[in-house]
Amino acid sequence: METLSFEFPAGQPPRGRTLVGCVGSGDLEVLIEPGQPGKLSITVQTSVNGSEQRWQHLFARMFDGQVPPAMDIDIHDFGATPGVVRLRLEQGFEEIGHD
Repeated sequence: METLSFEFPAGQPPRGRTLVGCVGSGDLEVLIEPGQPGKLSITVQTSVNGSEQRWQHLFARMFDGQVPPAMDIDIHDFGATPGVVRLRLEQGFEEIGHD
């Protein structure tokens, strides 16, 4: 088990919070809560050791050229593929009203 932390520049926090996915299914779950203005913080707890660079590239592609809302995102991963990670994040963003 490995815990990773990432930060990106952000705008203002969203009003909502959400939980999408279910780690018990062998997938992953994503909890999104309002964060501190100007900062997007992501914490990943993953069962896949040595995957920090893969996560960094995934987030960099998602947030490149954007100013996302200030959020605290907690991800609990049990070996999900990058496509599933992106899908769950997009589901969470839709739930809180961010496109």
